[in-house]
Amino acid sequence: MRRTSAALIIVGLFLGSGCNTDPIWEPSQRHSGAPVTSMGQPDGVDVPDIIMTDASEVDLVEQVLSHRAAYFQSLRALRAYYSEAGHHEKCTWADAELADVRRIKPYRYILSGEVPVDSLSPADSIADADTLYERGLALMKEGGHEVPAMYRKGKMRDALATFRQLIADYPSSDKIDDAAFQCGEIHKEYFKGEEELAVRWYERAFAWDPETPHPARFQAAVVYDLRLHDRDRALELYHAVLDLENSDTSNVNFAVRRIDQLSADPSGAQAFVPPSREDATP
Repeated sequence: MRRTSAALIIVGLFLGSGCNTDPIWEPSQRHSGAPVTSMGQPDGVDVPDIIMTDASEVDLVEQVLSHRAAYFQSLRALRAYYSEAGHHEKCTWADAELADVRRIKPYRYILSGEVPVDSLSPADSIADADTLYERGLALMKEGGHEVPAMYRKGKMRDALATFRQLIADYPSSDKIDDAAFQCGEIHKEYFKGEEELAVRWYERAFAWDPETPHPARFQAAVVYDLRLHDRDRALELYHAVLDLENSDTSNVNFAVRRIDQLSADPSGAQAFVPPSREDATP
């Protein structure tokens, strides 16, 4: 696609905020005395048209994501410049704009682009990949993994980035299925509303290594069942647990219970019946 000028960054942020066309700030929230301009047609800047011809969804989404990030980073750099140069008034303007930008909810639009293809194969023992995996686990622990009172979102995001780096840098490492499973755990347990990403990562774990030691099929089944309410996919994966992940008795007992409950109600409306104490807790 044709390169666009830096001015298109602003348009990209506006598009990336979702379909809401309301102003992103109320007049009373603007910094007193600060000059303002148009979001889509800023004064003194020639904003080129966005080329739509033959553009795919991926092209357009990538453009929005790129310009959105560049706008935010550029605004932070401008704020830092004003701070270092002693331009206090303009620094407060930049602070006010950054505050407005942070209020925007940045939608992902295409989730599949965030998860690598399912054809990777964990074949090689790579020391650097092993180091990254251990670092990711350490960051999860620092982030309060399995200890809710110690939860630190920033550490969990760092852990997620570390596991993703492992997979991106060492796609043949024998740790990629382990890293994928941990990505699924982070999205499932710590980031509300990211269940679809969680199941994609779990599915990558057992697609990359059908004999992965992690209960990836079981965890994916639970998310499809109790959070996404996809009865058919949940049943498929619960059956896979019985065939391929049957070393954990509590998970097997839970899978059997849910297969019975879901199969008894073809509509998929069967309410969840809590498992007995020996069964797994989702």
